[in-house]
Amino acid sequence: MTAVATDERIVTGNRRARTGGDKAVEATSHALLFIWTIIVIVPFLWVVLSSFKTTKEILASPFSLPAHWSFDNYAHAWTDAGIRQFFLNTVIVVGVALVLVMLLGAMCAYVLARFTFPGARFIYYLMLAGLTFPIFLAIVPLFFVLKNIGLINTLPGLIMVYVAFALPFTVFFLYAFFRSLPGDVYEAALIDGAGEWRAFFRIMLPMARPGIAAVAIFNFLGLWNQFLLPVALNTDQSRYVLTQGMASFASQAGYAVDFGALFAAVVITVVPVLIVYVIFQRRLEGSVSRGTFR
Repeated sequence: MTAVATDERIVTGNRRARTGGDKAVEATSHALLFIWTIIVIVPFLWVVLSSFKTTKEILASPFSLPAHWSFDNYAHAWTDAGIRQFFLNTVIVVGVALVLVMLLGAMCAYVLARFTFPGARFIYYLMLAGLTFPIFLAIVPLFFVLKNIGLINTLPGLIMVYVAFALPFTVFFLYAFFRSLPGDVYEAALIDGAGEWRAFFRIMLPMARPGIAAVAIFNFLGLWNQFLLPVALNTDQSRYVLTQGMASFASQAGYAVDFGALFAAVVITVVPVLIVYVIFQRRLEGSVSRGTFR
């Protein structure tokens, strides 16, 4: 009885110790998340507040409320600064590239995950190697390739580069999802007379919807905020994307920058990303799974 009581006290003490440790970790995590939230939200709120102020008000009192709440800065940024054209170019490039990379990436990941054929492992590892290749090392070859095929300084050329840039990550991410899908459903579809294309688009692709939604969000964020590729491969100002347009708008007037319109342009650039993330954030929960190549 004494030994049993001693063991119970030891177990109880360990539980209390673990509980205390868990509480400490939880408190520390919440504190760090709170600090990180403040670091991220406060600058953005300051930018939004400044977008309603004139340059004189911003320089005189950066943290005060605007004297008059007006959307004149947004109208000036949208029309006079050319943000409208940059926004349209970005929507076209990112939209088309996102559709193409998701379609091609899903098809490639499905074949690599569900079929066995010579060279499948090599192709998969080649996609993984694409994730480790620094993009700035490919700028010069990409420039000459696009120039030789007549796609330099064009939106189709930029779309093609975006697709190539995002494809390895898309295949790597979706590969695990297609590996985890049950094979019985696929076999039942074939028995019912469905071909490979119909089985993929009508059965397997909808089953991988959580993974597709998650990787689409990541690709959208990466392509929307892309700066290096368009700067190096797209020097025609009429075909600038938002990141290029913002850089040009901030530097074109030297010390006479209209900071109110500049902050309004920043808000216009960030808001679509926030909207997409808020709408699809639930798709990210539980959508990351691990897989191994066999």
